[in-house]
Amino acid sequence: MTTAEVTSDREQAALGLRVAGWALHLYTASGSVLALLAVVAAFAGEVERTLWILLAAVVIDGTDGMLARRLRVSETIPGFDGARLDDIVDYLTYVFAPVVLLLTTDRLPEGTWGLVVAALPLLASCVQFCRTDAKTEDHYFLGFPSYWNVVAFYVVVLGLGPAVTTAILVVCAVLVFVPVKYLYPSRTPRARVLNLTLAGVWLLLYAVVLATMPHPNLVALILSLAYLGYYGVASVLLTGVDRVRRVRSVA
Repeated sequence: MTTAEVTSDREQAALGLRVAGWALHLYTASGSVLALLAVVAAFAGEVERTLWILLAAVVIDGTDGMLARRLRVSETIPGFDGARLDDIVDYLTYVFAPVVLLLTTDRLPEGTWGLVVAALPLLASCVQFCRTDAKTEDHYFLGFPSYWNVVAFYVVVLGLGPAVTTAILVVCAVLVFVPVKYLYPSRTPRARVLNLTLAGVWLLLYAVVLATMPHPNLVALILSLAYLGYYGVASVLLTGVDRVRRVRSVA
């Protein structure tokens, strides 16, 4: 093979990676369209459709990062900030659309107080998404990771009223600023395979629960809640272990 042929093959390979990279960015950006569809469905009173759309957004968010690293998009398309795109889409699908769903399903107090409560996750997540340490160097989320879509899902499925929902939103908004390191299932190195597997199972359980609405499958619902318990306990324990190690290293 001549030098010219080798160069041509490399150029074609580089072009292929750039095309794949742009396709991946479009895949990520499609989450913004899903957010719009979720808001439209929420205002139309189509609660289950809204939750299905938000599930699709989670699937996109859970897969685009791994694909981006595999395709080396930061190298092949250096002038485009995929992380910023991801944050924009995440804010729309994980924060804004779920809060709209809570408002349109009367899960928040009536009138002005309902708007005040709805503003809490919006404002808290605005701060979190702009923090440079929101994702730690060892690949955890610092503070409650704005899983308002998960909150909205369980509020609807469990039929929680405005008072309980308000309490949950207030607590989670405060936890955004509490420096607990939460698992980042696709990136946290500790027990990564286990965490990825459990996260995947949770997505399936979400689908089963939603498919059996308005009378959700009890087993699937309990198992999905058990995963949330595991996620919270594991995050707190790992945060404690890391702090002990840092103290010992300093001593």
